[in-house]
Amino acid sequence: MNDSQSRRRAPFPVLPPHGPGLAIGLFGGSFNPPHEGHRLASLAAMKRLGLDRVWWIVTPGNPLKDNARLPQLAARLAVAKAVADHPRIDITGFEAAIGTRFTYDTLAYLRRRCPRTRFVWIMGADNLATFHRWQNWRGIAALMPIAIIDRPGATIRAARAPAAVALHHARVPERNAAALPEATLPAWIFLHGPRSAQSSTALRARARGSSGAVG
Repeated sequence: MNDSQSRRRAPFPVLPPHGPGLAIGLFGGSFNPPHEGHRLASLAAMKRLGLDRVWWIVTPGNPLKDNARLPQLAARLAVAKAVADHPRIDITGFEAAIGTRFTYDTLAYLRRRCPRTRFVWIMGADNLATFHRWQNWRGIAALMPIAIIDRPGATIRAARAPAAVALHHARVPERNAAALPEATLPAWIFLHGPRSAQSSTALRARARGSSGAVG
């Protein structure tokens, strides 16, 4: 391999614990900021789906959002680790190393690199409502099972979302949650249970209001 080929070679970042046969949930987002709702969703998925671990994939930036005020990745990773505070929740920012911008590319990378690990993509019901706008969302559904975690105010909207309607045939009954990591693709499930009203958007708005307070 010559120098120019070496420079073009894809990075090989250190990933959190994984291995053949392990079931790992992937929870991606900007985590700006991370909060108890993220932790609650992770623990619910871990319990209901029989996951060995959950990775919080802290992204460099969301291509569907304005990232101008987004805190540095290192800062968000540090806060995420403090909020997660669980031996089976791993915090990683490996997307920055491999240079992916879209979820499909990140998940495809993991499928190639860890072909015998059983991954499940986790997202909130509010994201299912807009999932049809994601880059290659059908490809994501074909790569790995998807677990939707109920969120306050998003239950009905998510159930009627274009992606939910299009993938209706692939929905796994909630009583079969533990079988999701082994399901034939595409496969997705909607998990109900304890919900957190916290949101990163509301927390950012509150922080801006506090910083501007007088007296």
